[in-house]
Amino acid sequence: MLKIVHMKVNGKEKELAVDERESLLDTLRNRLGLTSVKKGCEVGECGACTVLVNGETVDSCIYLTMWADGKSVMTVEGLKGANGELSLIQKAFIEEAAVQCGFCTPGLIMSAVEIVGTGKKYNRDELRKLISGHLCRCTGYEKILDAMERIVEEVYRTTHTEP
Repeated sequence: MLKIVHMKVNGKEKELAVDERESLLDTLRNRLGLTSVKKGCEVGECGACTVLVNGETVDSCIYLTMWADGKSVMTVEGLKGANGELSLIQKAFIEEAAVQCGFCTPGLIMSAVEIVGTGKKYNRDELRKLISGHLCRCTGYEKILDAMERIVEEVYRTTHTEP
């Protein structure tokens, strides 16, 4: 059965008729062409499909599109600046060499957006736990953690300046 869904995707209003069983992953990737959302395990265990829904990370492979009705969804494509420039998080991943094959990277970046958005300063062990839902077969996670530590520190420092 089809259902009309209204949602904001990367800041743009969308209205779609979707099957009640359609995953948000399939809607974003196949219907809206947002290819940063990767289809990995399809059971919510690898993190490759991670997106933000109302500012919180979700595994879009197990999140139905109809649940996003009236909500705001953000993918990596929504992070680019007005002139197409990369976000601070994307730059940190590149500068810290936290990318190898790149399959897991968009999901990790979206988790980093949520982590940075808390405004809290996390240590490496805490960051390791926060990204435990992501599988990366290439990097060994150290460079990813370097990038996340760096951006958390930078954002914390700029938002918590002492007078």
